[in-house]
Amino acid sequence: MAGVVANGLAGTGLSAWPGRFDPGLPATGRGVSPGGGGMNGRVILSARNLGVRYKRRGGLFRPARYHQAFSGLTFDLYQGETLALIGRNGAGKSTLLKVLAGILRPDQGCLINHGVTVSLLSLQAGFDPELPGTDNAVLSAMLLGYSRAQARACLHRIAAFSELGSFMDEPVKTYSSGMRARLGFSVAMFLSPDVLLIDEALTVGDRSFREKAEREMSKKIHSLQTVVLVSHSESQVDKLADRVIDLDQPGGAHVL
Repeated sequence: MAGVVANGLAGTGLSAWPGRFDPGLPATGRGVSPGGGGMNGRVILSARNLGVRYKRRGGLFRPARYHQAFSGLTFDLYQGETLALIGRNGAGKSTLLKVLAGILRPDQGCLINHGVTVSLLSLQAGFDPELPGTDNAVLSAMLLGYSRAQARACLHRIAAFSELGSFMDEPVKTYSSGMRARLGFSVAMFLSPDVLLIDEALTVGDRSFREKAEREMSKKIHSLQTVVLVSHSESQVDKLADRVIDLDQPGGAHVL
């Protein structure tokens, strides 16, 4: 049965779907770390033969068809490493992030969470458009397990890093995509989960903010922060990633 298996999920805010873990399946790939835990760290997420497909709408004389986003994907994620997902548009990169976050249930295989909190930083999800940036920042922090008081104590640092100024008090629906990226990235920087999933947020915004975001992410990479990122920028992948999964390759071949 496909699904997500939880080992010690109490307090992480993640759901546990029924599934099976076959310890005989190999964890493919090798990797090195520029300063974090990398392959020498403990395993915190395990993917075993993962596959996801989407149903395409049919017609009166045309049966419904399915699109296979990816299949047969097996790997371990280690504490402190930075793993990059690459591939053409439609290869399943964002879909895989949603599976790792516990948002999507895989149609094939299983994901094992070894008791860690996971948060997805995406430009397309996560904020209530009717609420101001301040309230969204507080809610995002509370979803990661922080108290309201702890979240509010970090607001001034989040606002300063995002450089949004008075827009922090405006509804998020008035934000551009770059402004949403600034807010989401700033929340992630100061209220970090065990595993941070980044869906192309490092590639949005003006040049000065992108450079600042890369510098801050580099600091986290040299700590025990675990990161899985999607990026179409080869230079970012070269600078930040310990390992790469190319979803254009069968089974998500690992490339160093």
